[in-house]
Amino acid sequence: MRWLWFLPICLATVAAATAEALKPVQVARNVYAFVGDSGDVSAANRGRIGNTGFIIAPEGIIVVNTGVSSRHAEEMAGAIKRISRRPIRLAIITHAHQQFLMGASYFQRQGIPILAHVKTAQLMQSRCENCLHHLKELLGTKEMRDTHVVVPDQYISASEFISVAGTSIELHAPGWGNTPGDIAVFHRESGVLFAGGLVDERRIPELRDSKIKEWLAILGKLQELSIKRLIPGHGSIGDAGAIPQFAAYLRAIEGKVRALYQQNVSLSDAERQGDLPEFADWVLYPEQHHKNVHRAYLQIEQEDLEK
Repeated sequence: MRWLWFLPICLATVAAATAEALKPVQVARNVYAFVGDSGDVSAANRGRIGNTGFIIAPEGIIVVNTGVSSRHAEEMAGAIKRISRRPIRLAIITHAHQQFLMGASYFQRQGIPILAHVKTAQLMQSRCENCLHHLKELLGTKEMRDTHVVVPDQYISASEFISVAGTSIELHAPGWGNTPGDIAVFHRESGVLFAGGLVDERRIPELRDSKIKEWLAILGKLQELSIKRLIPGHGSIGDAGAIPQFAAYLRAIEGKVRALYQQNVSLSDAERQGDLPEFADWVLYPEQHHKNVHRAYLQIEQEDLEK
């Protein structure tokens, strides 16, 4: 039984590894990101998909997106504390997708205010209880412990410049893109844009709540910013070149489906004929693209009915 002396060391090593599991990546001076998995939510990735991050300001820290669970957010807060001991002053939710907002329950319990677009808050209240139920089934109650749907403390309804923790943050909410309440967070001092749900890097987006034409117009507005580094909703951190790359997919699916619709191709046939092979190597193409063809077709059909 001589090996028993080694057991406490092993347990300490495992505990240390768990504590260090979340490692922020420095994007610019005083700006960091947690880069998540690019796939869909699964038990294997613990639902920790998509990118979150934080800005270190003179008087505190601003968190951008809160993760998939209270547990996830708590680990984020611990990792932030290893970078800076300044207090977290605000947590921003950029859009109403479950992997970006469920961790708000942890921050709110710490007395940290949550900011979201008013339309994001409405979506959260209308459907996030169902999302939470699904996440508990998929990830387990242990992973989702202490997680609940929050009511944000602060709201915006249009683009705003805010001053928080001694720095200025630009909240760009130019219209209905991926969701009706998208916010892109721009820290002009560093030139970093947190794109939220508006830009993914080589990943097929979900078009369930989108308006493609408006989304493309929003992406054009974002390109006018002086972006040095861009943190996409999903995928690798890069620069402003991620915007036209992503817009190419939206433009391609809108053009392809519109052409099929104008040729009087039925919805079911459009789904079969709507392949875009140039994007077939993007994450989630097999799972998501044909669902997007269906949604794009219905959007175009609705436009036609409203003429």
